[in-house]
Amino acid sequence: MTSPTPGYDERGLLIELEPEAGRLYDRHAAVAQEWFPHDFIPYRLGRDFDKDPWTPDQPRLTGVAQTSFEIGLLTEDNLPSYHRLIHGMFGRGDGAWINWVGRWTAEEGRHAIVLRDYLTVTRNIDPIALERGRMAQLQQGYDLDSPDTLHGLAYVTFQELATRIAHRNTGRYSDDPVADRIMVRIAADENLHMVFYRDILSAALKLQPSAAVCAIVDEVLRFKMPGAGIPGFVRKAAQIAKAGIYDLRVHREEVLMPIIRHWKIFELTGLDAAAEEARRRLAEHLEKLDAAARRFEERLASSTTPRLSSSGG
Repeated sequence: MTSPTPGYDERGLLIELEPEAGRLYDRHAAVAQEWFPHDFIPYRLGRDFDKDPWTPDQPRLTGVAQTSFEIGLLTEDNLPSYHRLIHGMFGRGDGAWINWVGRWTAEEGRHAIVLRDYLTVTRNIDPIALERGRMAQLQQGYDLDSPDTLHGLAYVTFQELATRIAHRNTGRYSDDPVADRIMVRIAADENLHMVFYRDILSAALKLQPSAAVCAIVDEVLRFKMPGAGIPGFVRKAAQIAKAGIYDLRVHREEVLMPIIRHWKIFELTGLDAAAEEARRRLAEHLEKLDAAARRFEERLASSTTPRLSSSGG
C-alpha cells in the first residue's frame, strides 16, 4: 500500500489539473490511430485443435521469445485490476479524468486480444498453458490499493514506457515479422499512454513541486513491473534480461533517465527539505543502478566469451 504524500490536497489537485487532463485527452484522441486486432493475425495458418492438437514441436518461437511473449500477454490480461486501480486514482475527479479512464481501458484491452490471437493461431505457445496462466493471473489480480494521484501518475509514467520498450524489444527478438508488427502497434499505444501521464505529471510538478518530486522518487526506488506476480517471474525476467530484451541498463537508460530529464528533476528550485532529500536518494539510486548494470554486463560477457583450451595453442 502506498501512503499518501503529505502536504497536498489530493481532491483539490485533481480539480486543478482537470483542464489540463482535458487538453491532453483531446490531444491523445486526435493522434491515436484506430486499429483492429484481426488485421494483424495470419488466420490462414489456423487449424482446428480438436483435429490437430498442439504439440511442443509446432511453435516457431522458442526459448526466451516464448517466455517474453507469455509474460507480456499475462501482464496485459490483468486489465480488470489495472482498471480498478486507475479508476481509484482518478475516479474522484470529473469529466476528463473519467473520459481518460474509459479511453485508456478500451485501448489497453486490444493488446491481450491481439497477443492471444497471434499466439493461438500460430501455435507459438501451448494454448492450454496460456489459458491456465490467464485464469491464475486474473484470480490473483494485481492486489494493491489505489495510490494517491502523484504516486499513481509517477508509477504509470515509468511503467507505460517500460512496457513499450519491453514489447518492442520482444518483437525484434522474435525474428518473426508478424510478431514484430504486432509489437510495434502495441508499443505505439503504450507510448501515447506514457506521454499523457508524463505530461499531466509535468503540470502537477508546477503546482506541487515538492510533493511530486517525493512521489516520483518513491516510485523509482520501489519500481516493479505489473507482471511481477506471475509464477516464475524472477526466473523468466532473468532470462529476458540475459537476452537484452529488458535489463537494468535498459531500465536505467531508456526508461528512468529520459523521463527524469524531461521533468528536470535535478534542475528544479525552491523545493522543501523532504524533496531535496528525495533527490539525493534518487541520485544515489541511479548510481547504484549503473554499477549493478555494469556488473551484470561484465558477468554476461565473461560467460559468453570463448575460453582458450587448457592444452595451449
